[in-house]
Amino acid sequence: MADAEAPLSARRWQPGDRTLDRKAMLRVDQAGEYGATRIYAGQLAVLRGSSPAAHLVTHMASQEDRHLARFNQLMTERRVRPTLLHPLWHVGGFALGVVTALISEEAAMACTDAVETEIDKHYAEQLEALGDSDPELSADIRQFQAEELEHRDTAREAGSMNAPAYPLLTFAIRGVCRAAIELSKRI
Repeated sequence: MADAEAPLSARRWQPGDRTLDRKAMLRVDQAGEYGATRIYAGQLAVLRGSSPAAHLVTHMASQEDRHLARFNQLMTERRVRPTLLHPLWHVGGFALGVVTALISEEAAMACTDAVETEIDKHYAEQLEALGDSDPELSADIRQFQAEELEHRDTAREAGSMNAPAYPLLTFAIRGVCRAAIELSKRI
């Protein structure tokens, strides 16, 4: 059976798909916010507590914690299971944070720049797919998208584009984000 003919519960959400699987959306969003908290935890494990980057990361991490708590609440209310790849995002997110912070503070900011650029695109696709069908979820995504863009802009103001091999680093991290999104939809 073609995916377009499959029952809604068996279909996977795709960008531009107006009939969607909200459970897959929540699973991806919760996994992404969880991954972000792990990236920031990894960065904070390396960055000096008094450094300007550590202060920025601490602020951004607190917002990501709030996003994660909200998606956890929605998943419980709507009976959505988390991705089975949660252990991978736990370790992988932390490792990405550690590695980028070890390179430099600018590389840590480049990581935020890349992740938030990809998440902005992802949230925009979700909002388009949701339309007016789920005002509660749409409102949360809009608010979180605005905060993610604030994180991206903060990272750029803090020198993300001065990171060693910035184009290559951000290209690689954005690719990892796209892969994580796709995998979390399915698994």
